[in-house]
Amino acid sequence: MWKRYIARAALAAVALVPFVTGCTVGGAAAGGYVGHETTHSTAGTVGGAVAGGIIGHELGK
Repeated sequence: MWKRYIARAALAAVALVPFVTGCTVGGAAAGGYVGHETTHSTAGTVGGAVAGGIIGHELGK
């Protein structure tokens, strides 16, 4: 039950991040969430955040 609640809250936060902050932070948040959900590890979360941040930065140019 908690996992669903946390996942929905994270998705809502990720959906709002691009509107509140720059593309780099939005991409990092989305990438970190996806990396965590797919690997369930800290390395996956950090790797996803880094990759998402780079992609968000490039798309925001």
